[in-house]
Amino acid sequence: MSQASAQHTPMMAQYLKIKREHPDVLLFYRMGDFYELFFDDAKRAASLLDITLTQRGQSAGAPIPMAGVPYHSAEGYLARLVAAGESVAICEQIGDPAAAKGPVERRVVRIVTPGTLYDEALLDARRDNLLVAIHAAAERWGIAWLELSSGRFSVLEVADDAELIAELARLDPAELLAAESLVLPPALEGRRGLSRQSDWLFDVESATRLLCDQFGVADLRGFGCAHLEAAITAAGVLVEYARDTQRSRLPHVTAIGVENRDDAVVIDAASRRNLEIDVNLGGGVDNTLASVLDTTATAMGSRLLKRWLNRPLRDHGQVLARQAAVAVLLDEARYATLRETLKAIGDVERILARVALYSARPRDLARLRDALASLPALEAELASYGEDTALETLKPHIRPYPELADTLSRALVDNPPVVIRDGGVIAEGFDAELDEHRGLAEHAGDYLVELETRERERTGLPGLKVGYNRVHGYYIEIPRAQARDAPADYIRRQTLKNAERFIIPELKAFEDKALSARSRALAREKLLYDGLLDALNAELTALQSSGRALATLDVLTAFAERAQALDFTRPQLSETSGITIRGGRHPVVEHVSETPFVPNDLNLDDTRRMLVITGPNMGGKSTYMRQAALIVLLAHTGSFVPADAAEIGPVDRIFTRIGSSDDLAGGRSTFMVEMTETASILHNATEHSLVLMDEIGRGTSTFDGLSLAWASAEHLTRARAFTLFATHYFEMTALAEQAAGVANVHLTAAEHRDGIVFMHRVEEGPASQSYGLQVAQLAGVPQAVIARARDKLSQLEQQEIDQGQRNPAVDQSEPAPVQNDLFATAPHPLVEALADLDPDGLTPRQALELLYEWRTRLS
Repeated sequence: MSQASAQHTPMMAQYLKIKREHPDVLLFYRMGDFYELFFDDAKRAASLLDITLTQRGQSAGAPIPMAGVPYHSAEGYLARLVAAGESVAICEQIGDPAAAKGPVERRVVRIVTPGTLYDEALLDARRDNLLVAIHAAAERWGIAWLELSSGRFSVLEVADDAELIAELARLDPAELLAAESLVLPPALEGRRGLSRQSDWLFDVESATRLLCDQFGVADLRGFGCAHLEAAITAAGVLVEYARDTQRSRLPHVTAIGVENRDDAVVIDAASRRNLEIDVNLGGGVDNTLASVLDTTATAMGSRLLKRWLNRPLRDHGQVLARQAAVAVLLDEARYATLRETLKAIGDVERILARVALYSARPRDLARLRDALASLPALEAELASYGEDTALETLKPHIRPYPELADTLSRALVDNPPVVIRDGGVIAEGFDAELDEHRGLAEHAGDYLVELETRERERTGLPGLKVGYNRVHGYYIEIPRAQARDAPADYIRRQTLKNAERFIIPELKAFEDKALSARSRALAREKLLYDGLLDALNAELTALQSSGRALATLDVLTAFAERAQALDFTRPQLSETSGITIRGGRHPVVEHVSETPFVPNDLNLDDTRRMLVITGPNMGGKSTYMRQAALIVLLAHTGSFVPADAAEIGPVDRIFTRIGSSDDLAGGRSTFMVEMTETASILHNATEHSLVLMDEIGRGTSTFDGLSLAWASAEHLTRARAFTLFATHYFEMTALAEQAAGVANVHLTAAEHRDGIVFMHRVEEGPASQSYGLQVAQLAGVPQAVIARARDKLSQLEQQEIDQGQRNPAVDQSEPAPVQNDLFATAPHPLVEALADLDPDGLTPRQALELLYEWRTRLS
């Protein structure tokens, strides 16, 4: 491909010229009814798409590898390529083949990349598909994101790497743009969809000019982002990239929104993953919070619901307005009528984006027609609702568009075809000229019979007939014996052996129309179709506002439906610190469980800020903690919650340290992952944070793990975070006696013969035992192993008793096999050795602290 174009055929020279302009993407080169790929592109596409790799003769003396896909089914292949992370340049024939001298003129009309999709067939209808750009400036990270398929465009600035990673975890971009020289946090290097861009593009002045041009404004102060240098730079790069790939000025991107991180309840990447908000731990969507709550009637409502769940709000005013709307919709199940109407709406957001880009298909317009027809009923229904709810803000936007609705209703057939290419989209009676063209094409035979009858009567020539052939077109044929009686307006066209053929002005005019009637009808239909797009684009901004309002209404009605179906209750938001939940339930576990869910209470306030939770494995500790977090999260989205009652004070962050796995790609062990997540919590938790800590320290030795768990818990008590601290270290229960604001609770279980019955009930106080062997038996561990474990347990318990008898410092009045005070247990040999070094005698606690100080220095 590097050889001079002169060594290639004209067509291949044209291909190579276009390919040089797009070296890093696959080139779909239109040839007739196929998109062809050549050379290395053909090899790569053949492998990815499992299509045949062939050859197309030779060029420059070498065979040309070739692969192709049919034009009419290209979307399916594009979807597979984009899913594989590829980008594709679409090169179309734009010249007239009949007039071309040499290869038909071709041009790349669009570059399809993972983050710039808007085609219905290439997108997951119920998930956002975001293009994101990031930039660092003034010790801040700027983030900009655009959903090209809807026109949503926003920016945000964050302070550090951790906040950047957390926000990208929330946005989950399909494509991430960053400067070539930008040093990214290790967690982002090699990220799927990462696209490095030239450094010179990241210029704040150029970005500002570009954004002002995009929005048609003099400056960006009206959008509230003029001072955000890093975010503006990222946004400018993003718009430049989207314009370049789409070969469009993005007419549907008309504004930019600014997010403030402090406006939302912050959830970091690890906590988001652990809570399984809309993606489960396996990467799927089943058994997630969103899967339980998403009964939305439209795809755009589904996407908005997930955005709300991933960004719960701290502003009680907004949340209470949503709650009030849900309460109104629940009254006499009024939501049901709205939901039925909303089902006819369709994905207005994405349809309007395709309208703006002039890529909307006939069925898009049919769905928009149906949506517009539904608006009067929705407007009338909303008019009856009271004020002081989120519904009030929707009313000005959910309004009829009578002229557009009438135009689309008259213009489109009931069930239009998929594409405009073959016509049949515009309804009969909408345009007289189109009807005439269609009439000529469809009823030419009838006209010719009528003309023949008329002319026989007019001329009195019984042998006259009207005919057609491809060479001479339409004609009137008269037998030679009667030809001398032909009227004066008959013009001789052809002489045959036994007949003469004539043409008359009327037939000539019909011929001109009839021979091109189909092509003219199709051209006229396309012109009318573009006129419909023009009419819609004239109202685009208002229609987009209506689309957003409809999506919001859809989410609120889904909240109402879920509240009634799942017995959710309206939570109270308080300005007083604390979390009180009565009869709380885990929404996902309850939804999928075949047995009745056991509800539990939770009480946290200024005098009770940490619960140390003990109990057996599988007893429900993790479920209890997660349900607390999910109830708090739902309360801050405006949803009702799975509880008998809930009162929730200010919450700024939700942290979870639950479960763990190796980060093999990052070279981190399970314990390292656990400690990294723990460190983030300890550094960032505040008195308004909800912290869930599960089994801290289990990835290392008992003393190390127990010490880390104890020290972490102590730190959280000093930070005064609301904390649920689940542990199998029973020594941790002593913290309640030594630190203010700490209480013990446990999950109940009961032994039955050699087995265990989980009660899943939370009760005050520490657990009495761990039931580890019973759980192992339930898991199917061989009976011989269980029996041997019981023997070993008895030996260890006896050793503990014997050791206590030898050490008078241990209180023998407590015969329990497990001690409750970490620093009263039998000292580690190293601790004993350290104590011997001091004539006054170090306490076990002092010795242990000194030991860890030495370890730290040595490391």
